[in-house]
Amino acid sequence: MSTDPSAATHTFTAQRPRLFGLAYRMLGSAHDAEDVVQDAWLRWAGHGDAVDNPAAWLTTVVTRLCLNRLDSARARRETYVGPWLPEPILTTDPATGPAATVEERESVSLALLTTLERLTPPERAVYVLREAFGHSHAEVAAVLDVSEAGSRQLHTRARRHLATEPHTPTTADVGPLLRRFVAAAREGDLAGLESLLAEDVTVWSDGGGKVTAARRPIRGRDAVARFLLGVLGPGRFRGRGAAAEVNGAPAALSFEGDALDGVLTVEPAGGRVGTVGTVRILRNPDKLAFLADQLSRSGELSGRSPDGRHRGARGPGRRP
Repeated sequence: MSTDPSAATHTFTAQRPRLFGLAYRMLGSAHDAEDVVQDAWLRWAGHGDAVDNPAAWLTTVVTRLCLNRLDSARARRETYVGPWLPEPILTTDPATGPAATVEERESVSLALLTTLERLTPPERAVYVLREAFGHSHAEVAAVLDVSEAGSRQLHTRARRHLATEPHTPTTADVGPLLRRFVAAAREGDLAGLESLLAEDVTVWSDGGGKVTAARRPIRGRDAVARFLLGVLGPGRFRGRGAAAEVNGAPAALSFEGDALDGVLTVEPAGGRVGTVGTVRILRNPDKLAFLADQLSRSGELSGRSPDGRHRGARGPGRRP
């Protein structure tokens, strides 16, 4: 390994999107993932010149840093105000790691990231390393310092926990459904909206106690339709709407002025593309800041730059 500091920086920078993608899938928080990558950079800056396999070394460091954070993160989420949802990210941004294939997009979906909260930290690590990044059980075992048999057992348990979850829709599946859903809600078309909802549809609304949001899941076609009309119906929504690919699927964005105010996604019921089974609404401003910054830098929304900044750069561990 070269002792040239610029070579070490270049090596880390090339690995950074993958490391962020790993940390984000492990933690469900973009800001925590950035902190982990920054910590990994500090360790790399001190030891990188002695590393023979940078990718494997950095994968191990990031995974173990995430494992250290997961127990405390779970404790914080137990006292979280209202439903907890992952921080949304713009998956068309190459800085956030692999999302080129259907499998990679589905591995970062809000539905899966929410479900991964049910796993133990080691189960989550094995699942992410195997399913999202394709590591062998031998490689996973080395990262977690367990036997290959132990890695296989953790993977089997993780898959068993997730086996009953519905199929995560692809980008092609959900786009037209989302457009019809949003149009019906904003036009105040109660009958049209209800026709798109499964009988057991559920809304999860994450405001974190900082903005107005339902503090419990809302279930059932009638209750959900009336709630959505109250939030999005005529005279209720005065801001600007837009769309973007968020966590691997189309999402409806709302703005108050230029400030990102909310993200809404829908998931088909039981894989039936024409019917909405789950609605997720993210309004916690702390969780919208990362996505708002991505949108601002990408210029995806016709040059309209939403507000919101995450913490500033401190080296290659942070994005420019």
